[in-house]
Amino acid sequence: MPPYPSSPCLFSAESSTKVAPDAQPQNNSAGNPAHNPVWISAHCDGGARGNPGPAGFGALIQDANGATLAELSEFLGIRTNNYAEYSGLLACLQYALDHNHPRLRVVSDSELMVKQIQGKYKVNSPDLKPLWQEARNRIARLEAFEISHALRHKNKDADRLANEAMDRGMKRTSAPQKATPYPTKSETPPNPYAKPAESGQMLRGFTKNGVIHILGGTTLPDGIFVKIIRE
Repeated sequence: MPPYPSSPCLFSAESSTKVAPDAQPQNNSAGNPAHNPVWISAHCDGGARGNPGPAGFGALIQDANGATLAELSEFLGIRTNNYAEYSGLLACLQYALDHNHPRLRVVSDSELMVKQIQGKYKVNSPDLKPLWQEARNRIARLEAFEISHALRHKNKDADRLANEAMDRGMKRTSAPQKATPYPTKSETPPNPYAKPAESGQMLRGFTKNGVIHILGGTTLPDGIFVKIIRE
């Protein structure tokens, strides 16, 4: 796995940030950023296809009335799921700091990260400690901060943005199909180069998760009986 940077880069070439036109920082007459006492909220999510694997995060930033301020989405390369979750939190914190929002509420479906930030869980992983410390440093620069856990189905927008980031990084043009909770039939695409097996032919294969996979690209028609001999 590539080494973790002490301060992760949150806006790379594979990142996407959409900011609402009226969400730009305002300046007062003295030229300093205007103080904004209103809370904003952020739903963030991170994921990896494999652990580690191609990873990304997504975040939806909203104002106190629920209007969208920004959508953040970034591909992170080959990372772990927890690294992606923390990267999403760091992006939300940086957005609040950069756009003069001193009060931030974050919602995440990572119970581990939420309880580590709350101080309820210890951070034992040496890979996560730098990310945790960076998050604590950014939180300390805010006037007020809250973080809470929510189930994934209540974090759909952030999940969508995280998957879009992974799709971009993997050069996919559309989101991957998701398996139904209880599939009734295997939908493996046919192999155009496969040769049908002849009656009485000896075949070799292996089992994985209770399914027999035949070697050599040979196929068997549905509805026939086979004899299996363990080697």
